[in-house]
Amino acid sequence: MSLEDEIRRLRAKPRGRPAHADEPGRGQESVWDYPRPPRVERVVKPVRVEYAGVTVAETVRALRVCETASPPAYYVPLEDVRHGVLEPSGRTSLCEWKGVAQYWSVRVDARVTANAAWSYPMPLKGFEPLKDYVAFFAGRVDACYVGDEQVRPQPGGFYGGWITTELVGPFKGEPGTEGW
Repeated sequence: MSLEDEIRRLRAKPRGRPAHADEPGRGQESVWDYPRPPRVERVVKPVRVEYAGVTVAETVRALRVCETASPPAYYVPLEDVRHGVLEPSGRTSLCEWKGVAQYWSVRVDARVTANAAWSYPMPLKGFEPLKDYVAFFAGRVDACYVGDEQVRPQPGGFYGGWITTELVGPFKGEPGTEGW
């Protein structure tokens, strides 16, 4: 199957709001109100990533990608990542909207976690703002923050969304959500 055929197949997957979707309260947002295709937006709060006792990324220029059913993935400009902590891991994956992702291992001194971050070196049309940005899996580093709030990682091992107290789900990645 060609790359174009695979992208068409993935984009055609139906997405519906489940009957058991949580209703957002005051000051909250539902991941079921996020669009498909996803939306890239600026983050107004500072974003920070910690690993091995070191702040490995910190920015006030983060972007987030909001897609139906998923907590947002937060992207940090590569120039706001501590020099030398990212190493290409050789892994790739395909997003039908953003393109081919390149994965990164995070290294601080002797501590290394493989595939702890990803980026889109050549994002597809509409996602060009993600070029030269990298996102971190909150569950594969020590801590990630939006403002002063430490986030929770999106359930499962594939998606890299960050869950904050202002989000309600259910979230893609939990058991039984594979078809979302």
